[in-house]
Amino acid sequence: MTTEAPLRLFSSSVKPEYIDYNGHMNVAYYVLIFDEATDAYKNHVGLDKNYRERTNCSTFAAELHVTYVRELHLGDKIRVETHLIGHNEKSHHFIHSMYQEGETDLCATMEVMSLHIDLATRSVAPFPDEVQRHIEVIAAEHSKLELPPQVGRVMQVRKKKT
Repeated sequence: MTTEAPLRLFSSSVKPEYIDYNGHMNVAYYVLIFDEATDAYKNHVGLDKNYRERTNCSTFAAELHVTYVRELHLGDKIRVETHLIGHNEKSHHFIHSMYQEGETDLCATMEVMSLHIDLATRSVAPFPDEVQRHIEVIAAEHSKLELPPQVGRVMQVRKKKT
């Protein structure tokens, strides 16, 4: 398995139905695009539809943190980069970063804690060895990357300095 750091597995564009009354892409569609990028990442590590049908296992999002940095508008081309932050035998932690295609200015991020689930018992279960090996290959490459500042960010109201 070859990998890149970060992974560049998903791209899209801003469609008319994504635009809200403020004239930019609505927050729900940022999450939709990030969810599609999550599916691309899961497919990349072997957690695709065939895997679900064969094993009766899948992944569930346990926690998401979304940051919005820059507006996107109708027709903008988007790329999503995925950085695996950490993992263990039952979960993986990654962050997606969204950019307008051809640019380096960040538009948004979504940090994800994802759990591997046995659908028969609806409980957390270990990844199979093959999937764990794929995740470990990615983790080895991504451990060389600097963590984005949005990782682990705490939401709070800033107090006025006096």
